Amino acid sequence: MTTTDLEQHLVLVDELLAQPFPERHVSGTTGHAGPDHRVHFLKQSQDFWDDEDGRALIAADAEMQACLDALVAALAARWGDPISVDLRPYLKAGCEGEEVPEPIGFLSQLAGSMQAWPLPGTGRWLAIAVGQGDKELPLELVAVVGMSAVLDPAAAERP
Repeated sequence: MTTTDLEQHLVLVDELLAQPFPERHVSGTTGHAGPDHRVHFLKQSQDFWDDEDGRALIAADAEMQACLDALVAALAARWGDPISVDLRPYLKAGCEGEEVPEPIGFLSQLAGSMQAWPLPGTGRWLAIAVGQGDKELPLELVAVVGMSAVLDPAAAERP
């Protein structure tokens, strides 16, 4: 990732943090939001419909992981080390019919884990993740802002 790309991602994260949550669910080309969260797609790879040998996916995954690592390092310099949240228990709970609050429900269907920072004094948390909705779909680097109650440490330690 170039320095310019990283700077642009950080500007988008700052804008995301500054925006109020909408009163109702809204969706657009760069993300979606609801009364207690905002999701913004920072970067997308190509899709993988024609990637029969998996080489394009491997290259795109390496690029996305490098972007994630650079962004996590920059955000850790601001707020300290992130909390690594395993999203698989949330996915399992959702598949078993349990209600999973947003944006954790969305994230659990996209990624296996997220790097998150509770933002003291704001009532919010920020998370960054890389995921893929299905094997043919693009990889996505996503930034998410949610209400702190959803990122309760006790909730993050689901059985």
